[in-house]
Amino acid sequence: MSSSPLTGDPSNDPSDDQTGRLVIQPNGRPRPLSPHLQVWRWHVTMTASILFRFTIGAASVGAVFLVAWLAAVAFGPEAFDGAAAFAGSPLGLIVGFGLTVVLFSLLLNGGRHLINDTGNGLQIKPADLLSNIAVWGPVPLAVLFWVVLFSTGRVSL
Repeated sequence: MSSSPLTGDPSNDPSDDQTGRLVIQPNGRPRPLSPHLQVWRWHVTMTASILFRFTIGAASVGAVFLVAWLAAVAFGPEAFDGAAAFAGSPLGLIVGFGLTVVLFSLLLNGGRHLINDTGNGLQIKPADLLSNIAVWGPVPLAVLFWVVLFSTGRVSL
C-alpha cells in the first residue's frame, strides 16, 4: 500500500479512498474535501454568520442611498426636495426601515465578533446566546426605533 505524500499515512492515500473525502488538487496534492451543509446540523451560529455577510451586502445598498442623498444636497434645493419626497414616501419609509434593520444587525453582529475576538463567548452556551441576540434582535430594535420616530413626530406619513 502506498503512502500519502501529504502525511506519509497509507490511510490517507487518495487512490485508496473509498469515502470520497479526499480530492487531488491541480498541484497533485491530496486534500480533504470540504464538508457541505448537508454534513453539518443547522445551528444559530451559522445563521448569525450568514446574516452578517448578508447585512454587509445590504449596507452597500444603503451606501448607494447615502451617496444619492449627498448628491441631492450638492445639486441644490430642487434635487434635495425630490430626495426628501422619496424618503417620505411609503417606499422610502420601507427602505429606511430595512436599512435600520441592517444597521442594528451590523451593530449586534459586530458586538458579537468583538466579544469573540477577545476570546470570550466561544463556548456553546454563550455563543448561542450572542448569536440569538444578533439574529433576533435587529427587527424588534428597528421597530422600537421607528415607533419612537413616529411618536415624536420626526417621521409621518
